[in-house]
Amino acid sequence: MKVALVHDYLNQMGGAERVVLAFHEIFPDAPLYTSIYDPKRVDPIFQKMDIRTSFMQKLPLVTKHHQPYLPLYPFAMENLDLRGYDLVLSSSSAFGKGVITRPETMHICYCHTPMRWCWNYQEYVEREHLGKVARGVLPFMITGLRVWDQISAQRVDHFIANSPTIAERIRKYYRREAAYIPPPVDTKRFPFEPDMLPGDYFLAVSRLIPYKKLDLAIQACNRLQLPLVIIGRGRDEERLKKLAGPTIRFMGHLSDEEVIYYFQHCRAFLFPGEEDFGITPLEAQACGRPIIAYGAGGALASIIDGVTGVFFQEQTVESLVNVLATFDERRFDPLVIHNHALEFDNSRFSRRILQFIEAKMQENKATPALSTNKY
Repeated sequence: MKVALVHDYLNQMGGAERVVLAFHEIFPDAPLYTSIYDPKRVDPIFQKMDIRTSFMQKLPLVTKHHQPYLPLYPFAMENLDLRGYDLVLSSSSAFGKGVITRPETMHICYCHTPMRWCWNYQEYVEREHLGKVARGVLPFMITGLRVWDQISAQRVDHFIANSPTIAERIRKYYRREAAYIPPPVDTKRFPFEPDMLPGDYFLAVSRLIPYKKLDLAIQACNRLQLPLVIIGRGRDEERLKKLAGPTIRFMGHLSDEEVIYYFQHCRAFLFPGEEDFGITPLEAQACGRPIIAYGAGGALASIIDGVTGVFFQEQTVESLVNVLATFDERRFDPLVIHNHALEFDNSRFSRRILQFIEAKMQENKATPALSTNKY
């Protein structure tokens, strides 16, 4: 079976890109098609892969500033040559699902979310703190992109959602059903030591951008004078540092080994944003540490309230303060938390994906071909 992988763009590293790496482990000989690729901004493993880019790769500064080229992505994805493949497996939160395949090719899309800026435009504008120019130009593009997004969704034969929340969005915006398979977590990267004693600090590991809502964590820890360690960088860093009191430490970018150390020794991992899924809470759980999360979105699929963590119900400083003020990490069993994280391990993800593909291929073979009789 000839397989091709597709991804929106490869100029940043996050959970969606880790899904692509997991696909590559399942199909190591499959080429990866994408709009743009910057090897310096993603995991070095990608350099060993057969990556095929679109015409956009030659555009000036596109890998560093890809947003201004927004209108070109539909054309770029539609012009990728995917003839000759039996299966196209796409990882998409935007344009990757819009590739055009031959009638005999099965296209399965692992959807991280329908396009945020199309279907949650007002929330997207507010959380990204867009400037006046972007706010003035984007509305003229959004309607056309919504139309393209719905049309291109019909090209997909089968959808997989990364959380029940995303399955609901796919049903709402695309009028399509989606299976739910949670994204993979490489639990082997996060050693579990059951006798490890936690330190005195809470932890957040994230890109420092507005919608991650780290300002809530900072203000809550300021109010209670609780130690908070923040790992990561981003365009919101300066604003967040101005909010921070003396108990907040910004560590910037750290090595994997250093991040693991902070995971292992934190009282709890703070997850104040609403994510489509969110892999970092599971990485903390792989180390046996509990989570304090906003009770919405993907967190509902990866955290068991009262068992592997606790939710605060309103995305406000007051709601988070109420949980932090009474939080006791001794109520949580590290082994139970670790075993829960194993349910999301890479190996289980691969098995679920292969079982889904095999089932859909079998269904396709069992479906009688349409009659070609002329009347």
